[in-house]
Amino acid sequence: MEVLVRDIIKKAQNTLEAAGIADSQVDSWLLAEFVFGITRVKYYANMQMTVDGRSVEKYNELVNQRAGHIPLQHIIGTQEFMGLTFKVNENVLIPRQDTELLVENVVDYLGNDERTVLDMCTGSGCIAVSIDRLSKNSKVTAVDISEKALEVAQENNRLNNANVTFIQSDLFTNVTGKYDIIVSNPPYIRTDEIPKLMEEVKSHEPVMALDGMEDGLYFYKKICGEASDYLNDNGKIFFEIGYDQGDDVSEILRQNRFCNIEVLKDLSGNDRVVIARKE
Repeated sequence: MEVLVRDIIKKAQNTLEAAGIADSQVDSWLLAEFVFGITRVKYYANMQMTVDGRSVEKYNELVNQRAGHIPLQHIIGTQEFMGLTFKVNENVLIPRQDTELLVENVVDYLGNDERTVLDMCTGSGCIAVSIDRLSKNSKVTAVDISEKALEVAQENNRLNNANVTFIQSDLFTNVTGKYDIIVSNPPYIRTDEIPKLMEEVKSHEPVMALDGMEDGLYFYKKICGEASDYLNDNGKIFFEIGYDQGDDVSEILRQNRFCNIEVLKDLSGNDRVVIARKE
């Protein structure tokens, strides 16, 4: 039995709205594109478009998953970041647009120079892989404590034809040598804030990738305390930070003998990236 696509999508949107999904219209469309293989251009060119009952059943199954607050990216299995496609699952944070500011600034600094980059807490590998792909002469190494996260990162490295080296390590424990740049988007959410996060985040993304301990600054302190030992002279460190952490992370960097500290804001006007140079 053939069913009109417009009717299916409208029903899905109502289901998602009733479940409290903020982006119900967008998500119902993205799931339709994923299941039916359609685009909006094709749809609006033929608004009488129909699909078969089996496809409708599959679509409704995924809509119900989304209504249960499973992240859309987990359902589809991918997320776009820096113009690249990354596989994601429950073992890694979903790449977010805010983090593109971090990558853009690293890539701009690298230019065409031959430099070495260390990505701490790599997760899905989106930062390391993007830097490797967008910087012609960089040599990128990425570190994470989670074996399961590294499996995802290594798959993303292959899928995007990148050449990142991966190390399983608790921060610097298994890291050797020195680098021109250390970049990191570490866990920075205060422990008592995690229960207040959206259901999609607190229940479906790895807590170890979110939890910055009591003050949200634990990993900045740990990384900054050792970073100088792993940076070349005049090496730089690039951090993503929480919206209210600019002053605190800047002070941590100063206490660990970093200079030329700069705090960058995201498109919403919030502190998002801190850059500093080794003295």
